[in-house]
Amino acid sequence: MPITSLPLSSLLPPLICGTATFNSQYNPDPYALPTTGIVHRALSLGVRAFDTSPYYGPAEELLGQALDTSFVHDKFPRHDYYLLTKVGRVGSAEFDYSASWVRTSIQRSLKRLKTEYLDVVYCHDVEFVTPEEVLTAVTELRRIRDENGAVKYVGISGYPVVVLCELAEMILEKTGEPLDIVMSYANYTLQNTRLSSVAVPRLRAAGVDVVPNASVLGMGLLRRGGVPVGSLGDWHPSPNELRSAVENASRYCDDLGDRIEKVAIRWALETWLEEGAAVGSIRDSASNIPRSSTTIEDVGDSRHGVSVIGVSNLEELDETMQVWRSILDGLETGDHKAIETDQQGSERTWSLQRQKEVRERAAAVKELIGSWLDYAWPSPGPDFVHKQTQHLAFPAPLPTPAVSPKQIAVRSSSDDGVGASSRI
Repeated sequence: MPITSLPLSSLLPPLICGTATFNSQYNPDPYALPTTGIVHRALSLGVRAFDTSPYYGPAEELLGQALDTSFVHDKFPRHDYYLLTKVGRVGSAEFDYSASWVRTSIQRSLKRLKTEYLDVVYCHDVEFVTPEEVLTAVTELRRIRDENGAVKYVGISGYPVVVLCELAEMILEKTGEPLDIVMSYANYTLQNTRLSSVAVPRLRAAGVDVVPNASVLGMGLLRRGGVPVGSLGDWHPSPNELRSAVENASRYCDDLGDRIEKVAIRWALETWLEEGAAVGSIRDSASNIPRSSTTIEDVGDSRHGVSVIGVSNLEELDETMQVWRSILDGLETGDHKAIETDQQGSERTWSLQRQKEVRERAAAVKELIGSWLDYAWPSPGPDFVHKQTQHLAFPAPLPTPAVSPKQIAVRSSSDDGVGASSRI
């Protein structure tokens, strides 16, 4: 198993594919999703990290099945990609941060993901438990890391940025060792940028190495169709007044022939590259150059903010990766990369034009959201009540997911019928 002598920021790529969507919270039937096809296409397009959790229903097992295929084994050795998962959250109102359950959860994740080690393990949704419980779980994860290497890097995740900062500071004070990584979600979006304004300075001071930004659409809030409704019903915590403000902003984008999702995704991914750079990771290559195993030592001080994206189908993945490649084309090194890829600068020119357009529309969207900017819903909510934890160490195997292509050829933009007018 790999030795973790390097900081996580020198290894983790700046784009991570999240699998919370492989779950009934976002999709009525996650087994009907082409999960294997999504994972294979993501790898083919250059994605080298996947985020998951036992709390995401069948997500861990679906991801493990997608990775345990001849396509992946033949083309992508285990050391070429990174797996991030979590411990502690058992159910919607059930948490177990005990050392014994942390050990059990790790063994279960290793089995589900069909791997000998986990690159990153977070304590999941830390705001729902006491600081003492978080310290217990972090201590046990580090013990596993030091004893057998089944865990490489340790962090925490959750929603309220102030709580995340307080816990990172507490762990540094109590243990003398900073957390490797702290992830928040829905806190760097068109609606809420508290991850940048509030959290980054404090987390840096607490020695945290990497701070990924997850859920750039605010758990589906910033969508033309409104918040997602899966088999669990309307679970989204946003108030109706905020939803109405987003609907108005969505209509503004529609009138321009755009979509609020496109504006929100590109704005968040693009601006977080800079806003999150101080707690970011290695620079990815330009759009048409295969990603190498370059580390921070090779590129000096060049760091970019890390983002986590989630998709439910191949079309969403292709659109998101098209955005990502276009963003990379617009970076300062874009001219040099365009020459390397024989693009003659055309992609960079388009990217810079779209960047200007998105930033103008993002500013208008923020005006329409108005007083709801930087609003953060309470987590846990006022009606939250802990339930007695009841879990099985190794539940029965999940049903076989929907059949997906074992290998899907990566098409160029000229092959997929996506014109400039539909680009993000």
